[in-house]
Amino acid sequence: MLVRTLEPEVMDSADEANDYNQMDHSQVNRIFVDDFLSAWGDGNGPRPEPWHLFDAGTGTALIPIELMRRGLRAHITASDLADQMLIVARQNVVATGFVESITLALRDCKRLPETTGTYDAVISNSIVHHIPEPQQVIAELWRVLKPGGLFFLRDLFRPDDGETLEGLVQTYAAGANDHQQQMFRDSLHAALTVAEVRDLVRPLGLEENVVQATSDRHWTICCRKSL
Repeated sequence: MLVRTLEPEVMDSADEANDYNQMDHSQVNRIFVDDFLSAWGDGNGPRPEPWHLFDAGTGTALIPIELMRRGLRAHITASDLADQMLIVARQNVVATGFVESITLALRDCKRLPETTGTYDAVISNSIVHHIPEPQQVIAELWRVLKPGGLFFLRDLFRPDDGETLEGLVQTYAAGANDHQQQMFRDSLHAALTVAEVRDLVRPLGLEENVVQATSDRHWTICCRKSL
């Protein structure tokens, strides 16, 4: 098993933000949104709209934009700890016309200012592998979720060996430039295993089966908070 090798918690250079934004995330984002909306529609019940969602580690806000394009009646607080990511995110939100529906916020998800039980859903794609001690982030995101709300977090998982890791880089980042390939490689090295994530959710009183491997490189936490 590869040893976890941390990468910087915050990707806050203009080059990193622009390279990240220009990578082809379309398929991954589409699947994320498909899976979230499927879970969201399962047992959601007659609750008032618009929904209030929190996106942790939004990057350049591509997933909130995709959610709004699907017609979700929601207001999304899209957070990141990197100013440069939010600069590009703002350009994307303005260009797509969703300024009224997506609020960009500079947030450290280890210490959120929101009161307990603020949001109808908490989502995140690929924040956990950036955090040296991710238990605090997962607990904090759980705290701001309303009872009955949907918790939907996804991230990469760390491969068993270097050969598998390089195979994933060549499969999913073959057309990317060297910097983009290295970012993906570093993210895989920094990711957690499914077993490690299951260890992180137990203190929240969650069963380990809420964490599942959902692709050849992703794990997902999907569950509702008890009423």
